[in-house]
Amino acid sequence: MGVNAREIVLDILLALEREEDYSHRLIKAVLDKYDYLEGREKAFIKRVTEGTLERGLELDHYLNHFSSLPVGKMRPLIRCLMRMSAYQLLYMDAVPDSAVCDEACKLAAKRGFGRLKGFVNGVLRTISRNKENLPLPDERKSPILHDSVRYSMPEWLVELWRQEYGPETARTILRGLMAIRPVSLRFRLDTSEEERERLCGLMREQGMRVERSPYLPYVYLVEHAEGTEALPGFREGMCTIQDASSALAVEAAGIGQGDFVVDVCAAPGGKSILASEKAVHGRVLARDLSGEKLERITENVSRMKAGNVEAQVFDATSTDQALLGKADVVLLDVPCSGLGVMGKKRDIKYRVKPEGMESLQALQRQIVTASAGYVKPGGTLVYSTCTIHSGENQDMVRFIARELGFEPVSLEGALPESVLGGKLQIAAQMEESGIAPAVALTEAEEAACIQLLPGFAEADGFFIARFRRKPEAGQP
Repeated sequence: MGVNAREIVLDILLALEREEDYSHRLIKAVLDKYDYLEGREKAFIKRVTEGTLERGLELDHYLNHFSSLPVGKMRPLIRCLMRMSAYQLLYMDAVPDSAVCDEACKLAAKRGFGRLKGFVNGVLRTISRNKENLPLPDERKSPILHDSVRYSMPEWLVELWRQEYGPETARTILRGLMAIRPVSLRFRLDTSEEERERLCGLMREQGMRVERSPYLPYVYLVEHAEGTEALPGFREGMCTIQDASSALAVEAAGIGQGDFVVDVCAAPGGKSILASEKAVHGRVLARDLSGEKLERITENVSRMKAGNVEAQVFDATSTDQALLGKADVVLLDVPCSGLGVMGKKRDIKYRVKPEGMESLQALQRQIVTASAGYVKPGGTLVYSTCTIHSGENQDMVRFIARELGFEPVSLEGALPESVLGGKLQIAAQMEESGIAPAVALTEAEEAACIQLLPGFAEADGFFIARFRRKPEAGQP
């Protein structure tokens, strides 16, 4: 018996509803399990799963409008089935509407809900008939609700970004998070441009679209890649999956040959490996909280042949007295809400809650306080997150500079002008909208940090701040 791709999608969505794992990990595990499927079937599974998650709030809005039974009261299997079918009807023109409805009814019957075939068929066919006239909340009367449905984002997040950035910038962020993001491929620094182009040529021959990142010469953006392990050069350790934003955080550190670098929250190891290539004869200590995370680090370190990286399990909320004052560079990419990577990890927006943000900020301060002392006098600390929330970012800049006594260091010259130019564009747009920054920074603090925003940057939503530990009295 052949494998039913739609049933695989249904089972993934049910597992995600039970919060058994995060979507990006579960989808990868399932595609690895069914690696024998044809490329088009795997692409269908990935697209329908990710699209249904991406558009979840929007799909629920339409289902609630056309269904006599609210989505929240449907059985989990029927709810997931209706969502994935509605997504296919609205966003996959290559799939005939009749086939979507028929397959949904068959799946309902196969999974023990044959009595609901009429309900499933009726609601889906009504949506199909009304595709050109779908109801959205009134934009003038309820702008937050309108944007929440249109961009499938929880209302509280829409309101948060409108307050922090203004309506126009907030909508650019929302559109940016909805955009399809290519795979970001980071080549080893010792890979020649000729070798990079040779490998990219092989990718193009396999039907992939490959372009160089506008920010870093060793980062490329790849579309239509079916699996990372099949990418030319990946298994041989010539490249790895790493967003340009993550690589920029390492660039900001200004790592020199021979430096000792401590990566406090290192999994899956991308920053540690790039730091090791920059340190050359130096060494990198990569730490994280659990054995599972350590395994992810060591796998990538081994594949990328980063022999000067040592990986350890260590709780970052504790201070390792033996490391105090020893590191030339400390990388602090702390746990965060992940709001900047929701375009890749689509279920984050359903899991993050306003009440959880404060506890995250407390954890971040605890980690920074415990680890800042590792920086030697005159050394560098780089604080980074993959979020776009001032409480986790600009607030922490003030904390590090004003309470821990670190000196903010301008990113001018450390990051490409193409990156810093985006910062000016966002600031100008906010000023035009009459929006003041949510957290007031000094001129020096402002120059030491940058917030990359979806829709503006060709990278993940990411925050980077650079500091220098002030020399001890009597030292230069």
